[in-house]
Amino acid sequence: MNFALVLFVALTVTGLIWLLDHLFLARHRAADARLPVLVDYSKSFFPVILIVFVLRSFLVEPFKIPSGSMLPTLLIGDFILVNKFEYGIRLPVINKKVIALGSPQNGDVMVFRYPADPSLDYIKRVVGVPGDVVEYRDKQLSLNGKPVARTASGKFEYTGEGLNYVVGDTWSEQLGRHAHTAMTMKGAPSVNVPQVIGDFPFRDNCRYDDSGFKCTVPQGHYFMMGDNRDASNDSRYWGFVPDENIVGRAFFIWWNFEDFLNTLKTFSAPSRIGLSIP
Repeated sequence: MNFALVLFVALTVTGLIWLLDHLFLARHRAADARLPVLVDYSKSFFPVILIVFVLRSFLVEPFKIPSGSMLPTLLIGDFILVNKFEYGIRLPVINKKVIALGSPQNGDVMVFRYPADPSLDYIKRVVGVPGDVVEYRDKQLSLNGKPVARTASGKFEYTGEGLNYVVGDTWSEQLGRHAHTAMTMKGAPSVNVPQVIGDFPFRDNCRYDDSGFKCTVPQGHYFMMGDNRDASNDSRYWGFVPDENIVGRAFFIWWNFEDFLNTLKTFSAPSRIGLSIP
């Protein structure tokens, strides 16, 4: 469901009914007469829908994390907030940028429309901006010919909805302004070459082999990877994200229902509620 479109339709219908009543119908109605049900509901809901529409379209939008591709940074079931204006003001529904304010930077966690199916929203980390050369071989990420500095930071264990018991080696990395943690699993390849899609736009910008890949990011596009490097369906497999597919930057974890239930059981402080996203 395109929730933005649903909101827009509801806003338009209730707004037109309210305006029609204000300009024409109210003049022919007695002062003490009851409002027609449709008019009453429209006048009640129009301001609420308008506020939600403006907030969600231009300021902040909530999302729920559906998969483990961003482990250990984001868990399945995390509810996050996405800044909708940091990368420019876009018209709702059609997502067309009308005012340029900023652009994604390396290390940002970004929500975007999946290029192969724009009805789906994906979330990954920006590892390459226009003009960058991104290389990933033997689990080592390099940017413009320089290995991204990393240090081992232990193990990560996770059991969650839709995932069996997962154990991975974690690495602390610094991408741009963001210090974050990535995860790899022993025995998994850097990229599963047989799964690589052969016909995504600018496919010739990439070279793949058994040890990994090397891609040059075209202008107006971004290269995205999940922090769970060995279990993420990302730009390695379906290509670059065009600027027009950008939704916004994820910046805050405001809720995780499973985490909240565990907090109630143990009477301990919440571990993830109210966290900023590195």
